[in-house]
Amino acid sequence: MSDAGVSEERLRRWRMVLGGGEADGTGCTLTGADAGMDAALGALYGGNGGAGRKRTGERSAGLGGSAPNVARWLGDIRTYFPTSVVQIMQRDAIQRLGLSALLLEPEMLEAVEPDVHLVGTLLSLNKAMPETTRETARAVVRKVVEQLEKRLAAKTRATLTGALDRSARISRPRHADIDWDRTIRANLKNYLPEYRTVVPERLIGYGRAARSVKKEVVLCIDQSGSMAASVVYASVFGAVLASMRSIATRLVVFDTAVVDLTDQLDDPVDVLFGTQLGGGTDINRALAYCQSKITRPADTVVVLISDLYEGGIRDEMLKRVAAMKAAGVEFVTLLALSDEGAPAYDREHAAALAALGAPAFACTPDLFPEVMAAALEKRPLPVP
Repeated sequence: MSDAGVSEERLRRWRMVLGGGEADGTGCTLTGADAGMDAALGALYGGNGGAGRKRTGERSAGLGGSAPNVARWLGDIRTYFPTSVVQIMQRDAIQRLGLSALLLEPEMLEAVEPDVHLVGTLLSLNKAMPETTRETARAVVRKVVEQLEKRLAAKTRATLTGALDRSARISRPRHADIDWDRTIRANLKNYLPEYRTVVPERLIGYGRAARSVKKEVVLCIDQSGSMAASVVYASVFGAVLASMRSIATRLVVFDTAVVDLTDQLDDPVDVLFGTQLGGGTDINRALAYCQSKITRPADTVVVLISDLYEGGIRDEMLKRVAAMKAAGVEFVTLLALSDEGAPAYDREHAAALAALGAPAFACTPDLFPEVMAAALEKRPLPVP
């Protein structure tokens, strides 16, 4: 490309970034697809309906209040941008322009690009959703759930099946099943210096998980509004865990009330529509319910998914966690289960749980199978 071509391309890019207007300084005019892309960006991030930046320097948005305008804009951004960018722009439009009410119209839902954040928005509107929209909303949610299951289910089952096999120790293992690390440590007293070797009087091996229930998992999920993405992922993982014969899975959601959705675990879409995002938080009450359902503490993993902004009795919450751990329960606290980055959370409560030996940390969906495998095997958690 010639120097003139490079300069022209640079001006074009700066024009796209600055959004046009009298003060952008580029003097560049956009045409064709560039003009369409700029109009779509300007409608959301620019001033006054796509006119770019206002003279005052303030930025506002201008999709208008009508469903046809928004539906047309949704079609435009899907034309000009890749899916990952479309999802971000949809999320920004809902937050910046207050378009949630328009999502209650079936025509609008058919035009959007489904993703986890859109599902969270739909769930928050669940109670206000008219019957004419509900089936369309369920179809959107099911599409996202199926995408997540396709991405996460196989790895989760494989990782946890291996963990269940290894958690069953046997004393007369086959050669392929010997746990060499534990065997060597158990026989260090039999070390022969002259031969520089350990004589293994006792072999320790991995068992093979039987088809009967080996472990119990309780997913205790905060359904306050800030946890929307975590609720979606946790529901999908709950369904995957429930499909494994060796794990008895219970799923509990809470705000200031507690709802047990275990009987709906065969369909994560039913689980999600059984939640009600928003409201307060009473972690202590939720843990009290979960504690009452534990019958085999030494074989139970409790996963609390919450930002820990407790509206209930803090000291009682901590006492319950301490009591469960003392009984042999593996207790895991996830501040978020999502790809959204570092979450906001109550640092004082997180520190108090860490002092009890229950470190609180954010977890991505891809890391979750490894976290659960470590908890099932009672080994240190892979805290990021």
